[in-house]
Amino acid sequence: MKRKYVVTGSASGIGLATKKKLESLGNTVYGVDLNDAEIVADLSTRAGREMAAKKALELSDGVIDALVANAGSGKSEAKTVSINFFGATELISHLHSALSKSGSPRVVVTSSMASLMQVDDELVLKMLSGDEQGALVRAGELISLGGGAEGRIYSSTKRALSRWIRRECIKDEWAKAGIPINAVGPGIVKTPMVSEMIATEEGRAGLAKVVPMPLHGYLEADSVAELIIWLSSAANTHVTGQTVYIDGGSDAVLRGDDIWK
Repeated sequence: MKRKYVVTGSASGIGLATKKKLESLGNTVYGVDLNDAEIVADLSTRAGREMAAKKALELSDGVIDALVANAGSGKSEAKTVSINFFGATELISHLHSALSKSGSPRVVVTSSMASLMQVDDELVLKMLSGDEQGALVRAGELISLGGGAEGRIYSSTKRALSRWIRRECIKDEWAKAGIPINAVGPGIVKTPMVSEMIATEEGRAGLAKVVPMPLHGYLEADSVAELIIWLSSAANTHVTGQTVYIDGGSDAVLRGDDIWK
């Protein structure tokens, strides 16, 4: 059965790989990005999210089978909060009605293995409470602190996303409507976002300390796309609220064999 997808961050990396694979299977994909997309929109702004949702509804005739909220930034700046967290969660909420009209609606977001790293609890809680302005202020404070504190912005956005899907997935508006919400948590993926970090031996050595990947090393975007496609397919009937780490073993190395304590 051919389906209609909305994929954000579709112009490069994981989003582009997902779009291409979905289209090769005969699906219709409406890409969302800052350029080179069916829907050109800036998801770092509320107006951009509303515009993206409006255009997606127009193109899909009001029925969307799956949303892949993949757009993101790895920069240690306040804007990352708006792109990574609010750009995903608000767009998901805006498209709820269109998803509800599908026979097998699905939502997948791109979290990260970084969700397991050190975060700023205050920033995470502000995002989860829906306080975008407060979250931006807190991110600015982390930047001002320096000493590496700014590095917790990215991991905090991904932790908040992974927590948000667990909160939302069991609510009636999603569960009763038959809409699973899941996340993928990639390790280091060979995308433009990390190309500079993995270009040097020093950079690779530094990454290996925080993101050990004993199985096959760095990921190709296509591998993440395959997981996204299954999670967003009609075949996924009961997996929900999960962040599925596709990280070459990083989670197992860092958290060990007992994560149920």
